[in-house]
Amino acid sequence: MRKLLMICASLMAVSASAQGVSEKYRAIWGDSVQMSIDRQIEKNRKADAVIRLKDAAVGTEVKVEQTSHEFIFGSNIFLYGQLDSPEKNRRYEATFGELFNSATLPFYWKTLEPVKGQPRYAADSPYEYRRPAIDPLVDFCEQKGIHMKGHAMIYGIRSWGHPTWMSDDRKVMEQEFEAHIKELAKRYKGRIHNWDVVNECLNQANRGIMPDDYTYKSWSWAMKYFPKSVTFNSNECDMRWDTQRIRRYVEIVRDLVDRGAKIDYMGIQMHILRPKLASTIAAGEPTTLNPEEIWLRLNILSEAERPIFVSEVTISATDDSDEGRAIQKELTRNLYRIWFCHPRVAGITWWNMVDGGAVAGEPSYSGIFDMNMNPKPSYEILDQLINEEWTTRLSTTVGDDQVVSFRGFRGNYKITYTNRKGEQKNIDYKL
Repeated sequence: MRKLLMICASLMAVSASAQGVSEKYRAIWGDSVQMSIDRQIEKNRKADAVIRLKDAAVGTEVKVEQTSHEFIFGSNIFLYGQLDSPEKNRRYEATFGELFNSATLPFYWKTLEPVKGQPRYAADSPYEYRRPAIDPLVDFCEQKGIHMKGHAMIYGIRSWGHPTWMSDDRKVMEQEFEAHIKELAKRYKGRIHNWDVVNECLNQANRGIMPDDYTYKSWSWAMKYFPKSVTFNSNECDMRWDTQRIRRYVEIVRDLVDRGAKIDYMGIQMHILRPKLASTIAAGEPTTLNPEEIWLRLNILSEAERPIFVSEVTISATDDSDEGRAIQKELTRNLYRIWFCHPRVAGITWWNMVDGGAVAGEPSYSGIFDMNMNPKPSYEILDQLINEEWTTRLSTTVGDDQVVSFRGFRGNYKITYTNRKGEQKNIDYKL
């Protein structure tokens, strides 16, 4: 009997480990929350399609296949070509297209132009960890049809963003800022679709010398030099922060818009960097990362009347055990679902795809791949959500009025059917 009890206890421990998160956490994200999220996804992410096929007979079978999403699902591409084997680099590259439709490119001025007048654009530029040369990235994304975001023209934290050769004279800095933005526009024109114009400008008093009113001026220069087809973001705050700071961010954006700045999207970050914080969340202890508080913050951001990008996402595992990975997966699932369902959110960008691929001081197991580029459960849940649950594939028939109708996720579609002549037809359709 004692041996049987020990076996049962062992099985219960394995089951608990596989579950990862606590029952208290599950209760916070329980059935009523999940059903509400499902209703919002149905309402906010889908649309009704009505297609007239004049050359098809009534009752003809029609195959409907979604080929791309309107919604942005992205990652940074900071380790492009920098993994330690060709096979790992190929797996990394394949994720753009197989899972993600968007890439954030590293335009940190400090490493982009460490020597004045010698920017690292070309493929033969000197190596910098997590800062690959830009031209090969742009070529790669264009070849695969990947949406690109430049991050960022100007960084509000001097120690992170500025080359060491930058002057301390505000007037000289201002001239350098304008020249830098002009050069980016001239080199990449409309090839890069979207830019963070100024990154993290909120707490300027503690972030070093900058030109007076540099945030507004940076937008003015970007609007002057870039094509009108390019869209511009602000990027600031973390979803875990208090609502007072997020409201201040909204006020800054609205002030810039009132002064004529072209701000197309608001970016907000969400970094669970510490394994201890991931453990706290998984235990169901109070944090701001619960459904009610997340929804509140998204609604506050919505007051700026701009679409929202959840622009930098880090979800650390509690550790590298099976249980830690299971926790990361569950946190990822719930956070992506609530962001995806909100009517103002237009995109979500995972930050560092590979374990050990973050900056120094961040956890080594916050990726969706392990260090050998093996997919983790967090990858599997994103693949399930993006490529299965949130992708429309169906077969239907032509109705009496020669109309095909369906409800699907917004994006591009291929419609396949056979016309009255027996010819197979393929048409592209945007929903």
